[in-house]
Amino acid sequence: MVDVDAVATELYGLRPEGFTAARDAHVAEARKAGERDAAKHIAALRKPTLAVWAVNLLARADADQARRLLELGRELREAHRTLAGEDLRKLSHQQHVVIAAMAGEARRLAGDAGQEVSEGVQREVEQILRTVLADPDAAEAWARGVLAKAPPQVVGFAELAPVDVPATAPPRKRRKAEAEAETQSETDTRAAQAQARARAEADRTHREAERAEEALAAAESERAQARAGLGALDERITDLRAQLDRARKERDGLAAAAEEADRRQRQAAREAKAARAEARKARHALDAAAGGAPRTRR
Repeated sequence: MVDVDAVATELYGLRPEGFTAARDAHVAEARKAGERDAAKHIAALRKPTLAVWAVNLLARADADQARRLLELGRELREAHRTLAGEDLRKLSHQQHVVIAAMAGEARRLAGDAGQEVSEGVQREVEQILRTVLADPDAAEAWARGVLAKAPPQVVGFAELAPVDVPATAPPRKRRKAEAEAETQSETDTRAAQAQARARAEADRTHREAERAEEALAAAESERAQARAGLGALDERITDLRAQLDRARKERDGLAAAAEEADRRQRQAAREAKAARAEARKARHALDAAAGGAPRTRR
């Protein structure tokens, strides 16, 4: 039997570019197994955006961190319901600091997984995390690392109706507490965004510096290799020139020896020719002295 939840967990752990092919493969397997409902549910799974994939990656990487964010969300929702102004200010500040840090961590994790994340995507991650704090349903899907899409944006916690508000709390005081909390929230948001941008810029500069250092090291290595290769070639050329000189000397010696051998061969031929002529004369003289006809040469 096909476990749709297990398939979803697997798919939403993949980088976005690999999602569709893997999903279609699971759909085909479910259909082949005759499980039409499972195939239908798997086919309905949506490919996550880069920001959604990054927040899922964050939840999967550190379950304790995800749990702490969910607990912060529960505390914030409770503080908004009870209009606890001081608690709101503290938790709101904590919210922005935590979200900025977690968004930066999500960007780092994505980079470690081989996927660069831009500042714009990092801001989307921050917005998703803010929504996770305010939306329990989105929080539950995110904590399991299977958030399929960015939930509708939530601005603050204004949609939460206050409960358990003391009857003696005057409306003016209540509105003042709400305004103060909202102002503090906006201030913290701007500060967190500035901090996140500064951190992102520092990360980008650090990565560029690392790439420059790697390029420099590679260039120096190539230069060293080239110089070593050049030195080896110089030595090889010197050796070849020495061999060429020796070969030329050997060739000159062989040419001289061959010329001398040719001279001796010609001299020997002349001497042999003269010796044959002398031999013929000697035979004729011998024949004449014997008074007989010249003997037939055998």
